Order: sequence, then structure tokens, then C-alpha cells
Amino acid sequence: MPPFLAARALDAWADPESVYLGGPAAAPHSFWLDAGPDATDGWSWVGEGTPGPGPLHVQFPRGQQAMDAADAPPGPFHGGWVGWLGYDTAAGRAGAPATAEPTGADLWLAVDRFVAFDHAARRVWAIAPAEDLDHHTARVTRWASAPAAAAPVGHAGLRTVTARHSAAEYAALIERCRDAIRAGDAYQLCLTTRFEVTASGPLDPVAAFLTLRRHTPSHHGGLVRSGPVALASASPERFLQIADGIVRTHPIKGTRPRGDDPASDAALAGELLASPKERAENVMIVDLMRNDLQRVCTPGTVATEALLQVESYPAVHQLVSSVGGRLSPGIHFADIVAAAFPAGSMTGAPKLSAMTILHGLERGPRGVFAGTFGWVGADGAADLAMVIRSIVTHPGGAYVGAGGGITWGSDAAAEVAEVALKARAPLAALGAGLPPGW
Repeated sequence: MPPFLAARALDAWADPESVYLGGPAAAPHSFWLDAGPDATDGWSWVGEGTPGPGPLHVQFPRGQQAMDAADAPPGPFHGGWVGWLGYDTAAGRAGAPATAEPTGADLWLAVDRFVAFDHAARRVWAIAPAEDLDHHTARVTRWASAPAAAAPVGHAGLRTVTARHSAAEYAALIERCRDAIRAGDAYQLCLTTRFEVTASGPLDPVAAFLTLRRHTPSHHGGLVRSGPVALASASPERFLQIADGIVRTHPIKGTRPRGDDPASDAALAGELLASPKERAENVMIVDLMRNDLQRVCTPGTVATEALLQVESYPAVHQLVSSVGGRLSPGIHFADIVAAAFPAGSMTGAPKLSAMTILHGLERGPRGVFAGTFGWVGADGAADLAMVIRSIVTHPGGAYVGAGGGITWGSDAAAEVAEVALKARAPLAALGAGLPPGW
């Protein structure tokens, strides 16, 4: 159990970007969990961490009962771990065939000193063990008051982008998904592909994240960096939220681009909401997630809290639902991961059959993409997002994953266009574009 953490408010508001660039950006192991550049509510967190074992042993729910709310630091994150779980290891644990790769391994930073930003109240807090709070507050004040740093330049050098599948190959795989659905082996399959980026110069994950958040801001964006590997994400999908003994998941299934004017934009949102294919896809994943959460929740408490709601972001409209339940006593984070991860929105249904079929079709690891990232508190709370609309940088370059849910009613051309729409902004943040044909 990490030490009890104390908090001290800074005298004035400071932007998370300036604080991150003023200090943690130069550290070998750092994070920035971001509510968005113009957020008016929610929380952001910035800090450094120590690589090590993750939070699988943490028990839920106990933190809110063990700590008096008056003594807790502000905000929902009171220290613990920040990091990610990769897709392939989890698929293997669930019994599906899987191909692992180094950048897809689980990664966690232990965190007991950080900065919390309350966007609604416009307040900034330095949080650290009580005996180190004076020193940490002074350091955070230096970060916040440092001269404005120029945004890192990350687009020097030529970029080469290769796709794991050409657009024509992806379209053919869609038909193979439909064959599996016709045969009764799956109801829905989340078919993905990968775009690999190589460069003649270094790829700066900080520069990539700043570009990504500027053009496609999200309430669950983030940058997690550990040594030579980093995840930069503008994810719009919250995977698991755990607070006060309640676990919630918010699957996204259904995407449309934004329109060029208010009328066309509203028409696209309406088309998304009315689409039989998108509605069926979303409802199937809601049913799967209800089943997953029932494995770790008190019987009778799992419910669909919101169904088929349109959420709009700068580049896309999304169809979102929400499922929640009360965790059974004695549940550990490892139990929740085993029950619900990989997420049904990134596999399809039934989950094990879907993962097995997709392994044969995709012909390569997903890595960090289709995994989950965020924070897990030592006190029994968590907030994790899906790794979508994201970039993974590594010593050999970077990759961007993208995909979509395939049902019997899928149209291959529309599905190919959706993958291109999802990959375009992350690739652009690297100074790259879609390969020919996409």
C-alpha cells in the first residue's frame, strides 16, 4: 500500500500542458492524463512514476470505506498506478490464440507524487506523501512558472507508412467476417488493421500528443511514456470507471464523420442514431458487457444505464451506451480484468470465438492498440480508457491501429472508409498520411 498522500493547492491556475512541459516531459517515465485542452469539467493529472508491478492485486471496493473523505486528496485519483494493459496478453489469458510483441506488454508506473487539475473549479493541487509535500509543491511551482516552452518539433524527416492490409484486403476480410457470422460462429466481429510508420528522424511522442489533442481533443486523452516506448491517445471511449464500489463501462459502437455545416452535421448524427446496423452492433456489445460485469458484480445489480446515445467529437459522431453494477465483496482488479478485458467493443461477440476468428484474419498482434490505459488507485478506484485513436511510439518508429465492428449488415466500402477516418488524425499527428488506396 503506497503511503498516505497529502495535497496543497497552488496559488493560481496553471494549464496542464505548461506544467507537463515544464518538468515531467523531460523525465524518462512520465504521464499526462488529459481532460482536454478546453475542458470546463473533469480532472487532469500530470507527473512522473516508477516502472514496476501493476495493480492486479488491488482489492475492490475498499478504498472509499478505508479512507475518510475529509482526509483524502482532492479528486478521484489518490495515488497508485498509471499505465496500460496490452490486448494480446489478455487475449491469450482468455484462451484465444495470440501473438505478443514487446510494445504490447503491460506497463505500469507506480505514482505517489503528481499534480491534479480540477477543471471545473480551476484549481491545481500538488499531491505527495506528507513528509515530502513541501519539496514537491516547490517543484510543481517551478514547473508551472517555467518560461513557456516551445512545443516540441516532431515532424522532421521523411515518413513512410505501410498498412498491414491494403484497403482491398481489408474489404475481403470483411466478407470473411460475414461468412463467419453466416455460419453462426459470431454475431459481431471487431476487425482491425495496423498502419506502421517509419521515419528518417526521431518520432517525438510529446509533439505527437500535442498535435493530436489540438486537432481531436477528448475527455480521456493521455500520454504515458516509459523509456523508449510511449502511448499518445485521444481516446473518446471510457472502458472502466470504478468508484464507491460501482463499476461502469461505456462501449462505443457506431461512427459517422462530422458534417461541413450544421445541417449536414445534424443529418449525419441522425443517420448514425437511426442506422439498424449500428444500433444492432451497439446492443450486441451492451449485452456482452452486461454478461462480463455479472461475473464480478452482486447478482441483480447490473443494468444498462444509458443506451444508444450520440456523443460528438471534433472529427466524429459516436454511438455510446453505459452499463454498470455493484462489485461483489472481495473482488480484485485481476478479477475485473479477467471478466471484462479485452473489451467486448474491441473483440465482438461471443468474445472467445470472436478473438479466435480475428486472430486468424488479422495476421499480426494488436499490441497496445485495443488495450486499455489510465489510472488504478491503491484505494480501490479506477478510470481506464480504450486504446483507440492512438499512437504507439517505439525505437523503430510508431504504429496506429484502427478497425470497426462487422455485422451481417456491414457494407465493405463504408467499413473501409470508417477505418480511414479513424486512422487519419493519429497518422497526421506524426506528420504522415494514409498509404495509397486507403
